[in-house]
Amino acid sequence: MRHPIVIALLSGSVFALSACEDSSRASVTRAIDNVTSIDQKNLAELMLVAGDPEEAVDFFTGQVEERPEDIDMLRGLARSLTRARRGSEAVPVWRRVSQHPEATNDDRVMLADAYIRANNWDEAEKTLNDIPPTHESFDRYRLEAMIADSKKQWSRADHFYETAAGLTTRPANVFNNWGYSKLTRGNPAEAEPLFMQALQHDPNLFTAKNNLALARAGQGNYSLPLVRMTQHERAKMLFTMAIAAIRKGDTTIGRTLLQDAIDTHPQHYDEAVRALRALESGGQSI
Repeated sequence: MRHPIVIALLSGSVFALSACEDSSRASVTRAIDNVTSIDQKNLAELMLVAGDPEEAVDFFTGQVEERPEDIDMLRGLARSLTRARRGSEAVPVWRRVSQHPEATNDDRVMLADAYIRANNWDEAEKTLNDIPPTHESFDRYRLEAMIADSKKQWSRADHFYETAAGLTTRPANVFNNWGYSKLTRGNPAEAEPLFMQALQHDPNLFTAKNNLALARAGQGNYSLPLVRMTQHERAKMLFTMAIAAIRKGDTTIGRTLLQDAIDTHPQHYDEAVRALRALESGGQSI
């Protein structure tokens, strides 16, 4: 008499077990999907910061083909193209990013950056002008400074360089660019302390060291600055000062500096040797 009840209970158990199995499979599938999503995100971030630029371009190109509306993948492709120095190709991708429904003002700033890298200054300025002035960021002011520089709006450029330097914990490149701007204006005395500030924030920034040597030479000071430098860097800076001296007409000092650069360089310094030979043979176009 109890068999129907037992069968019913067993049937209920089977259905319950089946439901549990289905629920378990769904949970496992969701977990795998989540892990895959996380892995893809981590891989994308790794490709952006550590991967070979061309490999990163290939990776994100494939991701965009699979998910053309994924703004993170579009951003990754645009940044990878920029890292690979393929500026003209980065512009249309950044344009796609900036037109995406989820685009931010930071994306539009990076579009302006891409325009500058592609030497399209007018479009860069127009893009920045279309961004609300309430959007204040390091990258925006860095680009505003560069555009002001290109238009020889010196006071405006100084304002934006100073603002950009205050919005980052790593302002070395800003100070270096600001100092170089002063050099192009023919003001090496004001450029020198800016290069020193750049090196205070990044003692390994060789472009700032070399520009500092150029600023000192521009003031007729041909002694190397008291900054940390390798033997190779020392030779390069002596060479820079030598060429600056020769172009100012200080050929005797230039000759001495070239010889110092040759003697200092840890290997054969072909560029300095050729310059010295040209100078000694009476060449004027160094």
